[in-house]
Amino acid sequence: MNSKTRTVLTAGVLALTLGLGATAQASAGAPRSVSGKPSDNITRIADFYGTYIDAVLDEDSGHLGKALRSHYLTPAFQKELAAWEDREHADGVLRAQNVPLAWKVTDNGTTRNHTEAVVTLTWSRGVTTKLVVDMTRGSHRIFHIGEKSVGHK
Repeated sequence: MNSKTRTVLTAGVLALTLGLGATAQASAGAPRSVSGKPSDNITRIADFYGTYIDAVLDEDSGHLGKALRSHYLTPAFQKELAAWEDREHADGVLRAQNVPLAWKVTDNGTTRNHTEAVVTLTWSRGVTTKLVVDMTRGSHRIFHIGEKSVGHK
């Protein structure tokens, strides 16, 4: 192979490589953004689950997870959750012994007194669980996490 052929071949490979890189970058899409507001219960439930999952995943000896529970859950529900965890030997917020890979919070309706959301936890490709989470409108604290609604709608 002469030097002219080698130069053309190298230039072609370089152009192809750079072209594919530009295509891959362009197809990545626009930057994502997340927004919310502290007065919105759905935002607060999403904030709680996102932060709680991070805390459990980071294994902060339980300190941050306990502090988050204290901040976001009603005192009565904290006791109820502790009893559930003793009985089931699992994390009551996640209803599992492990940590999900992803989560999504969907508004499921609001009454005068509370907001209900469905939290979808993704464990692996195609494996999800759904939890119903209820938060008071006044204090913005969670008073129920379970597989079924509290039925106060």
